[in-house]
Amino acid sequence: MEQERFDNLKLGERGAMLSIATYIILSIIKLWVGYLAGSEALKADGLNNVTDIVASTAVLIGLKLSQKPADANHPYGHWRAETVASLVASFIIVAVGLQVTYSAVVSVFQGTSETPGLLSAWTAGFSAIVMYLVYRYNKKLAERINSKAVAAAAKDNLSDAWVSIAAVVGIVGAQFYLPWLDPLAALLVGVLIVKTGWGIFWEATHELTDGFDEELIKSFKETALNTDGVTEVREIRARNYGNRAVVDVTVLVPGDLDIAVAHDISTKVEVKLMKRYDISAVHVHVEPN
Repeated sequence: MEQERFDNLKLGERGAMLSIATYIILSIIKLWVGYLAGSEALKADGLNNVTDIVASTAVLIGLKLSQKPADANHPYGHWRAETVASLVASFIIVAVGLQVTYSAVVSVFQGTSETPGLLSAWTAGFSAIVMYLVYRYNKKLAERINSKAVAAAAKDNLSDAWVSIAAVVGIVGAQFYLPWLDPLAALLVGVLIVKTGWGIFWEATHELTDGFDEELIKSFKETALNTDGVTEVREIRARNYGNRAVVDVTVLVPGDLDIAVAHDISTKVEVKLMKRYDISAVHVHVEPN
C-alpha cells in the first residue's frame, strides 16, 4: 500500500511536468504574438501562463518532497508537502490575477483605439484547445492517484482554457470597431485568474487546518458501528496528509469481553475502514460499555 502511494506520486510528477512544458511554449507564443498584434487580452493570457510555470513547478517540488520517508521531525511522513505546494501555487496565481486585473482596469478607463490583429485570436483559440486537452489528462491522473496537487493543477489548466476563450471573444469583438472589448476581456481574464487561485487556496487551507468531509465522517462512523461486537462509536476524527487519510476512532464493546476478543473487534474495524474507503491508517481505541 505504501509503495503504491509513492508510485502514484511519481505518476503525479508527469502531470506537473506536462503542464510546465505546455505553459513554457504557450507563454512564449502568446506574449510574442500579443505584442506584435497589439492585444491586451492575449498578453494578459501569456502573463497568466508565465505564473502557471512557477505554480506548476511548486506542485512538482511538492510532489517530490512528499516522497521523502518519515523521520524524527516528520513521524507521519512528508505527505502534506503536496498540499503546501498547492497553497504556494494559489498565492502566485492570485498575485498575478490582481496585477492583470489592475492593468486591464487602467486600459479600459484610459481608452484605446488600437484593434488587435486576428492572429492573436487564432493563437488564443489554439491555446484553449491545448489547455483543455492537458486538463483532461491531469484530471484523469488526479482521480487515478488521488492527488490534491495534481487536481489543483488540473483546475488551473481548465481555468487557462476559459481564459483563452475569453481572450478570443474580446479580440474578435474588437474587430467590429469595438477596440475596448479587448482590454475588457483582459479584465475578465484577471478576474478568472483570481477566482482560480482563491479556490485552490481555500481547499489547501481547509486540509492544512485538518478540515475533513463531514459526510465521509458519517460514513466511517456507520461502517464502524455495523462491525460485529461494536455497541457504540463514541468518537471519530479524520484528517488528510496529502493523498493519505488517517482516521482515529473510539468504539465501545461489551465490558465483559476478554481483552483478546476486544482487540480482534478493533482489528476488524480497522481493516473494514481501510479496505472500504482506501484509508492509509486507522487508529482504533476500545473502551468497555
